[in-house]
Amino acid sequence: MSNNPLSAEVLVTLLRDHTTGRNIFWATHDYEGLGSAYAYHSEILPELITGERGMVVQPRVRKTKANQTDRSKDMAEVFTPSWICNAQNNLVEQAWLASGETDKTTWQDFVCATCLEITCGEAPYLVSRYDAATGEPIPPEQRIGLLDRKLRTIGEHTTTSAEWLEWAQRAYQSTYGYEWQGDSLLLARQSLLLTFVEYFQAKFNEMPPTASVVHIADIVSWNLWQMDGLRGVVPDSCHSESKGVERGLFGEEIEVQTSKPCEGCRTDDIRRHNGQYCLVRDWESGETIRFIDLIK
Repeated sequence: MSNNPLSAEVLVTLLRDHTTGRNIFWATHDYEGLGSAYAYHSEILPELITGERGMVVQPRVRKTKANQTDRSKDMAEVFTPSWICNAQNNLVEQAWLASGETDKTTWQDFVCATCLEITCGEAPYLVSRYDAATGEPIPPEQRIGLLDRKLRTIGEHTTTSAEWLEWAQRAYQSTYGYEWQGDSLLLARQSLLLTFVEYFQAKFNEMPPTASVVHIADIVSWNLWQMDGLRGVVPDSCHSESKGVERGLFGEEIEVQTSKPCEGCRTDDIRRHNGQYCLVRDWESGETIRFIDLIK
């Protein structure tokens, strides 16, 4: 574990879905040729993506052109080049600074500012370990993600590892994203964790403490979650109601089969779905809340 931040223990954490209590699932048909364990609704298990299967999950840029095209058609998956992410993140940062009194804004405020990447894919707006469009690696000092910027700021204003770790934790607790497809979500979670390791190494020339890696992995597993962004529920968890009750000739209750669609899907009302609403953690209070309850 001390030499491998993505050890078995950490991988189990990165695969966790805190809403369902199970693992994130594939939510894509791309891997079904490998067997039933890789079916759309199957959970992603460690043994399916390690050992001889260690190269099964690949970033979009390494997928075949046909596969990239299919994913674009099916899920509108298009990854943005790093230079565009940088330009847009610059605007976000400028808008955040302009929203308050600049002379009173501290580096700590910036680190704790909440940010969310919707339909995050491999999370190129949060961390940019590589250019999502070309696959080219990017050194830490040139990365442009919102979390990259927070970690660089922390490095500039801290001297001890204990202080750095404290503020890095706050940076991760305030950084969120959600994604439908399980493979992309796993890649995003891995990138955020490896980013933590790489910035610590760049600052202190050693690996971060094992306990810190495990803790950051847990934060990442909460803050990047699997969700249908239009409904706020676990993907494909909405369903038709199949049972109902009618009165018989003598007033008795008779169970009948019906086909009543999900009310939220029928009315396009995000608060009336019968699917499983996704949960996130409020790190200040320690409470678990539904994501849709944060939407005003």
